[in-house]
Amino acid sequence: MHLRWNARPATFVAIVGLICASAPAFADYAVPPANLLKVLKAPPPPAPSMDPTGRRLLLITSQTYPSITRVAQPYLKLAGVRLEPRNRSRHDTPGGYGIPACMSDFVLVDIASGKETQVALPAKACPGAALWSPDGQRFAFQNVVDDSVELWIGDAATGQVHQVQGARLNPIFGSTVQWLGGSKSLLVKLVPEHQGPAPTDADTSSGPDVQESLGGKGESSTYEARDTLSSALDEAQFAYYGASQLAVVDADSGSVRPVGAPALYNGVGAAPDGVHVLTEAIKPPFSHAVTYQRFAHDVAVLDVTANTSTPIASLPLADRVPVRGVPEGPRDFDWRATDPATLVWAEALDHGDWNVSVPARDRVLMQAAPFKGKPTEIARTAQRFDGLAWTAQPGVAFLDEDDANRHWRHTTIVDVDHPKQPARVLWDMSSDERYGDPGGLVYRRLPNGAVIVRQDGDQVFLHGLGASPQGDRPFLDRLDLKTLKSERLFRSSADSFEQFLGFSAQAGRFLTWHQSVIDPPNAFVRTLGERTASSAAGEAQYASSADQLTHVADPTPEVRQIKKRLVTYKRADGVDLSFTLYTPPGYKEGTRLPAILYAYPADFASSEQAGQVSGSQQTFTRLPYYRLMLLAGYAIIDNASFPIVGDPKTAYDTYLEQLEADAKAAVDKAVELGVVDRDRIGVTGHSHGALMTANLIAHTQLFRAGVATSGSYNKTLTPFGFQNERRSVWQAQDVYLKASPFFSADKLKLPLLLIHGEDDANPGTEPIQSRKLFQAIRGNGGTTRLVMLPHEPHWYTALESNEQVVAEMLAWFDRYVKNAPPRKAAEAAH
Repeated sequence: MHLRWNARPATFVAIVGLICASAPAFADYAVPPANLLKVLKAPPPPAPSMDPTGRRLLLITSQTYPSITRVAQPYLKLAGVRLEPRNRSRHDTPGGYGIPACMSDFVLVDIASGKETQVALPAKACPGAALWSPDGQRFAFQNVVDDSVELWIGDAATGQVHQVQGARLNPIFGSTVQWLGGSKSLLVKLVPEHQGPAPTDADTSSGPDVQESLGGKGESSTYEARDTLSSALDEAQFAYYGASQLAVVDADSGSVRPVGAPALYNGVGAAPDGVHVLTEAIKPPFSHAVTYQRFAHDVAVLDVTANTSTPIASLPLADRVPVRGVPEGPRDFDWRATDPATLVWAEALDHGDWNVSVPARDRVLMQAAPFKGKPTEIARTAQRFDGLAWTAQPGVAFLDEDDANRHWRHTTIVDVDHPKQPARVLWDMSSDERYGDPGGLVYRRLPNGAVIVRQDGDQVFLHGLGASPQGDRPFLDRLDLKTLKSERLFRSSADSFEQFLGFSAQAGRFLTWHQSVIDPPNAFVRTLGERTASSAAGEAQYASSADQLTHVADPTPEVRQIKKRLVTYKRADGVDLSFTLYTPPGYKEGTRLPAILYAYPADFASSEQAGQVSGSQQTFTRLPYYRLMLLAGYAIIDNASFPIVGDPKTAYDTYLEQLEADAKAAVDKAVELGVVDRDRIGVTGHSHGALMTANLIAHTQLFRAGVATSGSYNKTLTPFGFQNERRSVWQAQDVYLKASPFFSADKLKLPLLLIHGEDDANPGTEPIQSRKLFQAIRGNGGTTRLVMLPHEPHWYTALESNEQVVAEMLAWFDRYVKNAPPRKAAEAAH
């Protein structure tokens, strides 16, 4: 039993006993047992960041969990962005999934010598990730302090850092800091000077919030209502805090030169010439129905030398964009990486609606400075334009298209300067394909900061995860642009997980990030050797030697006693499935254990791709919240395949049936292996996995109890689609009702623990979902418990919140799974 005193006098709370009806409504945060807590609080492995020249590596370690005091800082919810007014810092990550993490440690590593240099971060710092200069001599980072967001620059040779005085950053819409035309200057967004005090209630009217729709059909994605604007004060605060002043910072002298006029700059991007800057400025009137990404905005090009601006496009409010559609008009602006200042963008030819049948969905246009003439059409795409990757060769670019209807990707090699020349098809394949995935292009950064595909003559390089029936084995390939055939330069060994990081400055050498079940992630320098006679499918055709560069230690040696294995099996209809089976320290073969199944359903257009194995058994074992149950004697059936297979337009017609088939196949296999006790299995999942959990508890007898975190349980509250379901609730009402465990609350008799962040901003999983399901289960006589975590978004951030989740989960599963009476006795008791 795990005890914790309540903040109220003479009251203590036994977590295990909180199931009783007399449990208090408020309690202190719970703490799990010491052995679980130690692993929970252990620092994560550092993340590697190579400098663009391949001479140095920066190891960046993030803070494990901030305190609840940090997470509970007051913030404003303004049209889909969360902002702390005390210092203008973001209170959310993109998509609203968590609180931005502070980096706790920077270590520079010289790749040639292996010498490590500790970066002298400022005292009480909360730095963000580092941004390398193109020449690799400097790095810049944002630093959050009590009253502002600062700009700091570091010297890569010495590790010394200094603050740029007078640069008070405004990160509200991103694109906050970037190198400008090379390594001597930075383009930044600043809080405007002389802005005056922030608006208050006294400055605005307090009348009703009025919205109207005067006809005109058009669906729109579901947004969390409480994060959209809802008053005149909201609008005034959005305009106040969203305003930025662009400025050029001299990295040597630290001088700050404002450019252009203050505006609500959303996207900002510097051209390769370092003179022209693409700006997207939000403008009123502001909608109360959608978030800022859909607001009206002006697109222009700012000349930072002449301090003049050239209009490119004026785009209206886009509040009726079809689900998974795109706005009409110019979109996806970017610079051509191989020209000084040439814009490229796309325009929909199907009104942005994938339901419309047309010969071509998009056209792609290009226009060079001074942006006065008519733009040139360089391509039309049969499916949705998904970007261009440039090479140093003027006539070679890679154009990507995406077909969401078929889960299909299409990549061609094009000559944008001669658009009438036929494109060469490079890849045409399912976007769900893992085993045949050719990987992604390897890029390099030019001295001016532009990014192009790395080339060696007529060859480019590809790297990928290398999925296989035995798990992921990352690779590095070289692709010949003449023959369109590739050869394998490197493949991770079968007993490790080793990913390509980047090419070293020394010819013939590249860096990898290596880990295994017992070895923490570390950087290795590999030297490419002679071509081998290997003919085995997928194996490297070149030998390579490896030297360890970094020596990160194992923070939790006790976790190495945990064993894991890949398990493959079939669903009743023949679809191939897999999971990773973890067993606790000291496990003896033949012993049947209580177990917890964790999964996240995924949608597939084809059963062939649905059955492909993902992930690797050779990664360094780490324990997220649910895997910590291993230290309490549970087996974990982890990342079990839960495919929902079918035509993306109708796959959810059989969602519930496929969910049950997936679960039965996984449970049967785990029991068949002799590891899991069929009578003691729990199930858990997060977000879409929480929906899965509630449905399995409602509709099957495979599990004794469930824990659902941050789920969406009533799909009629997201009426214009969910996951890959594209039909509205009015078109497929039965599908919405069947997928929603809220409407099966009378069947939810098995114990279900619901956990949710009070400030969840993820569309579709607002906190009311868990509150209403709890009320429904309780009202129908079910066994349930609701834990609402104060101040938490979709993914829980604070140390105290994560301690609570682990303690709650352990207590719930201990009571209703590990120590549950045999099923027949339990049924008789009810």
